[in-house]
Amino acid sequence: MRLIDLSSPIDAVGWEPEPISHTVMTPAEGAVHMSEEMREHFGIDFDPSVLPDGELLSIDTLSLTTHTGTHIDAPSHYGSKGPDGAPRHIDEMPLEWFHNPGVVLDLTGLEPGAVDASYVEKELASIGYTPSALDIVLLKTGASELVGTPKYFTDFVGLDRSAVHLLLDMGVRVIGTDAFSLDAPFTDMIGRYQAGGDRGVLWPAHFAGREREYCQIERLANLDALPRFGFTVSCFPIKIVGAGAGWTRAVAMIED
Repeated sequence: MRLIDLSSPIDAVGWEPEPISHTVMTPAEGAVHMSEEMREHFGIDFDPSVLPDGELLSIDTLSLTTHTGTHIDAPSHYGSKGPDGAPRHIDEMPLEWFHNPGVVLDLTGLEPGAVDASYVEKELASIGYTPSALDIVLLKTGASELVGTPKYFTDFVGLDRSAVHLLLDMGVRVIGTDAFSLDAPFTDMIGRYQAGGDRGVLWPAHFAGREREYCQIERLANLDALPRFGFTVSCFPIKIVGAGAGWTRAVAMIED
């Protein structure tokens, strides 16, 4: 069995609209820190200089949003009300949703914007595949090639409301993309709204989750390394209590 990493890195060096802070406490600093913590919390005195080279362990401290790097959006991210009352958070989602057969839809070569249900139907017909309940649908937009640059947040293709509902009608509960968002770019949506005044063009893929419960995986990578179907996706989200999203190390498994 081959494993293919589908996750983009969390990298404080790359460009992000909300910058990442990554501070590293060295092993030597970690030894002093541990000594101070043992004294403060447990009343134990310990001289860190007795450790080999005066070092213990390093500690990484990060400041970032749950939407940085490859992550899964929960229903509570989409709004304060769901189809059955209060929407579920990421720690409340069923694990059964996040380890299932996958299928790749090709959205490469398209102008920034959103595709509709008819495009998705044609894509599925062209590869001769009909998703089963709980299949994980992945959108290959090509945007992952722009990770770490401002264009990653403006040059990609998403789904409109009709496309999301089509997949939900098939029993899909997790839809992923290698782009920043499952919706069209902010610039495209707001431009269309300002031109025509139609509020329905604003975040339709996300807002569909207010009507019907589902999750999104955003900021995937390496989708071009996958066959169109015949693989399994494993993407369990980090269990953050009360959060609208959680990071995931998404992986595809292909049998040899």
